Amino acid sequence: MSKYKTTPEETSGLPRGVKYIIGNEAAERFSFYGMRTILVVFMTRYLHLMSDGGVGGPMTGAEANEAYHNFVTWVYFFPVIGSLLSDILIGKYRTILWLSIVYCFGHLALAFIGEGGLSAEQWMWVGLLLISIGAGGIKPCVSAHVGDQFGKRNSHLMTMVYQWFYFSVNLGSTLSTALTPVLLKWYGPHVAFGVPGVLMALATLMFWMGRHVFIHVPPSGMKFFSETFSKDGLLALAKLSIVYAFVAVFWAVFDQTGSSWVLQAENMDRRFLWVDWLESQIQVVNPILVMAFIPVFQFVIYPNVEKVFRLTSIRKIGIGLFLTAGSFALLTVAQGLIDRGQTPSIAWQLWAYVLLTAGEIMISIT
Repeated sequence: MSKYKTTPEETSGLPRGVKYIIGNEAAERFSFYGMRTILVVFMTRYLHLMSDGGVGGPMTGAEANEAYHNFVTWVYFFPVIGSLLSDILIGKYRTILWLSIVYCFGHLALAFIGEGGLSAEQWMWVGLLLISIGAGGIKPCVSAHVGDQFGKRNSHLMTMVYQWFYFSVNLGSTLSTALTPVLLKWYGPHVAFGVPGVLMALATLMFWMGRHVFIHVPPSGMKFFSETFSKDGLLALAKLSIVYAFVAVFWAVFDQTGSSWVLQAENMDRRFLWVDWLESQIQVVNPILVMAFIPVFQFVIYPNVEKVFRLTSIRKIGIGLFLTAGSFALLTVAQGLIDRGQTPSIAWQLWAYVLLTAGEIMISIT
């Protein structure tokens, strides 16, 4: 008999585990985005200074761009492993907890980068690999774990809790994206990577504290394969693959905000609204706009568009991709100005973020 509850409580109120999940998500997203935000700048300006006395020179922008996207690729590969672990072997709770510990060790490697044993670049890759295992592995489990907490009597509260969940994601992202570039500039890489590591440790602790109030749905074992590869399962996968193919394109493009957009911002006039922005700090605009745009889209834009034509999920995704293309068209114009020796305003990127974030909402919140 399990020492944990495996079925939801018969209550019409909020599940008791929700507060631990929301707190965990905010801290975990702080840790991930805080680290990711400064990664390209760290590689091009600091990495070569942290071992061998700076011998070898800094990474070029192209090299940092490639390294960054290799890391992002790993982050999107390991959800496959995490979902198999969760559904077949150990369940969502243990998958999240154990991989969160791996995640913490990844942050630890980055925080102590260059401190003997390995070269700074080797420490960086060890840290990024462990973080990708942790962040990627828990990705398919966390939001599903939220749904597991609800029964029939309180299922009407699920939408509200997922809104809180998404808000916590963007709150953690906003705070870390604003803070860690400042920490990197004024206190260096050890502190800038260490603070997200502390937040990840707190996220893991908070999740563990909720173990006795969470609903622990047991793994399905080998039944997973018979259900997945049944006629109905394959039909569902075929239908979903059409949608997810377009979603994958969007996120592949979106992740350039942490690489090529940062490198472009280095060559722009970053003074805007009386603030001198750091090149990696511009990314904070996205989560702020997400939190601002969600109610605008839900209560203003969508109802008015629905009066003209029905907004299906596919139509939302199509419009979202069109907006995303528009954001990159703006950056193409800005890059043309840079290539001609000019220093365009960072406002070009800010307007691009407006279009990109609108596209994100239409594609990811359907």
